[in-house]
Amino acid sequence: MRIAIASGKGGTGKTTVATSLAYTAATDGRSAAYLDCDVEEPNGHLFLKPEIDREQPITKLIPVVDPALCTHCALCSRACRYGAIACVGEQTLIFTELCHSCGGCMLTCPVGAISEVPKPIGKLSVGSSGAVQFAGGVLDVGEAMSPPAIHAVKDALKKGDSPLLPAEPDLTILDCPPGTSCPVIASVQGCDLLILVTEPTPFGLNDLKLAVEMARALKLRFGVVVNRADAGDREVWEYCRRQRIDILVEIPDDRAVAEAYSRGELAAKAVPQVAERMRELLKTIEQGVLA
Repeated sequence: MRIAIASGKGGTGKTTVATSLAYTAATDGRSAAYLDCDVEEPNGHLFLKPEIDREQPITKLIPVVDPALCTHCALCSRACRYGAIACVGEQTLIFTELCHSCGGCMLTCPVGAISEVPKPIGKLSVGSSGAVQFAGGVLDVGEAMSPPAIHAVKDALKKGDSPLLPAEPDLTILDCPPGTSCPVIASVQGCDLLILVTEPTPFGLNDLKLAVEMARALKLRFGVVVNRADAGDREVWEYCRRQRIDILVEIPDDRAVAEAYSRGELAAKAVPQVAERMRELLKTIEQGVLA
């Protein structure tokens, strides 16, 4: 089962929940993996402290033009919806920062003047943290688009002749980027369950609504975890009641969690109450109570 942990905004405790859930699942005897899909600001490794067994570059395919074959017909430029190719006089220019690696320009070229080559855009790290399998990516500084790096992290668990991780585990936790834009869409696609982490504040509620709209547009099964549940107001609960959204578990506002976070310690390991709530969450998921 693949569970994506997301939030409409940063700072709600998404990584705290994701790392704690993976750790608790493994501690209780399940095979578990943690995939850090927040490739622009990954921090799951700060808490899981994995031993990295393998590193490799993350690449994306970009077009190159053979000037000896190119007739400057501009069909490739007209086909590109991202403005990544421009025909200027006797030159065909490629803007790799805008390229989405769709291959449309190569398919459009009538003389076969365009081919694709890999371009490094980041680094993939694979290893383990105790019984938890780990994969995470880091996008190179200056790279504009993170979905190719996110796909590389998710592909670490794909079955094949040489998978990067040893086996598909019982439970895979995907720690998604914050927000509801393209990186989040790339992270949650293909998951069996989406867990939205929120907090009982006006900002938390506003961004939860955006995340719920995203989940429903993608037709994903989802539920809500309320972090720092005894702070703020009750508007999040009222919204979930009106929208018939399941609140899977509530995590109290505990200073010990913040102190563990500041030391780079796993919340579920440092604070028994958090581990107890993660077990409640796992039990709820396994009982299949979500519609």
